[in-house]
Amino acid sequence: MSNAQIVMRAETTPAQASTSEVERKLSTLELAWGNGFVRKTAIIIFLGIVWEIYGRYLDNPLLFPTLLDTLSTMVDRVADGTIPLRAWTSLKVLLMGYASGVTIASVLTILAINTRIGTDFLETMTAMFNPLPAIALLPLALIWFGLGNGSLVFVLIHSVLWAVALNTHSGFLGVSQTLRMVGRNYGLKGLSYVFKILVPAAFPSILTGLKIGWAFAWRTLIAAELVFGVSSGQGGLGWFIFENRNLLDIPSVFAGLLTVIIIGLVVENLIFRTIERKTIRKWGLQS
Repeated sequence: MSNAQIVMRAETTPAQASTSEVERKLSTLELAWGNGFVRKTAIIIFLGIVWEIYGRYLDNPLLFPTLLDTLSTMVDRVADGTIPLRAWTSLKVLLMGYASGVTIASVLTILAINTRIGTDFLETMTAMFNPLPAIALLPLALIWFGLGNGSLVFVLIHSVLWAVALNTHSGFLGVSQTLRMVGRNYGLKGLSYVFKILVPAAFPSILTGLKIGWAFAWRTLIAAELVFGVSSGQGGLGWFIFENRNLLDIPSVFAGLLTVIIIGLVVENLIFRTIERKTIRKWGLQS
């Protein structure tokens, strides 16, 4: 073999190896593992297996029922309409409180971004009330609004308001001066300036605030229903858990807790992920 052939083979071999590596097709398992939904499903299945093994190890349904017992009870309670009715009762109150909290947070944030007194007011109010747990307001809510949806909505507004307002205001402040000048050059002022310039640019922070507000509201609602969840003779999921705890029906308690978890997973991975995909990622604000 001549020296020229040896040099040529030495030069082409790395390139050929690189090309073959780049063009290598991923296996079905690698493609599946690259999907976030598949990975999360695998984690949930693993946790379910651990739950079942631990429940069988304890062998005490009054202390920790197995996953199969919990699922069986859950299916029965769904079939007789108990869990769907209780879940809908909770979700109706949640939507009222969440929508009210987001609306008030939007008003306060718009005032804060347009006026100095609005900024001072929002900063003062958040410093005062954001550290205050919503559960601490339950006694006052009972006195002011009585035993019903009014009290629940009140504590939900408190849970949602400050998280959404803080994240939205922080996002507005983080908008670049270039975008701000573009809006002013186009003559945008007031609400048009906020919704056409600030909101799209700050939407990642806004969506984060909405997620945090949702999580705070959901857990606050369940906790509040555990205390005074009956309204017009019908409570929500929190009251369902409390009732069955008193009856020592622990599989039903776990079925209620599992329902709370499932609803949280659906909202986070279906609703918020869809919004994120159709806004933030579509606009190129996030990779």
